[in-house]
Order: sequence, then structure tokens, then C-alpha cells
Amino acid sequence: MFLLEAWQANAQGIYAHPESAVEVEDGFSGFGRVITNFETGEWALIRSNRGSSQGVSGSVQAPHINLWIVARGINVGLNTRIYFEDETDANAADPVINVIEWENRRATLLANGQYARGK
Repeated sequence: MFLLEAWQANAQGIYAHPESAVEVEDGFSGFGRVITNFETGEWALIRSNRGSSQGVSGSVQAPHINLWIVARGINVGLNTRIYFEDETDANAADPVINVIEWENRRATLLANGQYARGK
């Protein structure tokens, strides 16, 4: 069983943050927390429309979801990202995913957008 925290930018690429100079739409938090199913490891979050965000250096980052994963026995949480398979051009230009040298490893961060309800 894992605890997952997820956060993402809104469709305009803006993160909801109290120190942000730009306001986001009412009701958007861009944040979720979920515990995985103990037996199957499955989990689900409701996400908003995705948008490209600006990196620290001003570069444009492909739409993605940031994940922080923790569990008993893990001393330090794991930070990672989920990118979207159908954002081919944005992914190809993203400076973060392209730090990964081996293309087959980049593919492990791509989600295909399919999900199941009611499980």
C-alpha cells in the first residue's frame, strides 16, 4: 500500500499556489491524495484539463502530473512525473523528460489516458 500525492497545472499551465501572482479558477486545487488498493495496487485520481507549464528557466514543459510516492519502509518519498502519450510534440520538446538518455526509459513515464471505473 502506497500513499500518492499528485499535483498539476491547470489548462493555462498555472499551478494553484498561495504565493502565485496569478489566480486560478474557482474550485481548482490541482492537488490530490490517494492510498493505493492494498491487494491490487490500483489507484485513481480525477484530473483537470491539462496544460503546458513554464519551468524555472522559462522553458515550456509538456503537460504532466507530478507524483510523490511514500510507503512504510521507504525512508524518503519518491518524486516522479506522469506524461501523456498523446502529447507527442510537447513531450519531444520537454526539457525534463529529455534529460533521460534512453528513449525506452522515457516511455515508462507515459500514460495512455485509459482508465476503468467501478473497480
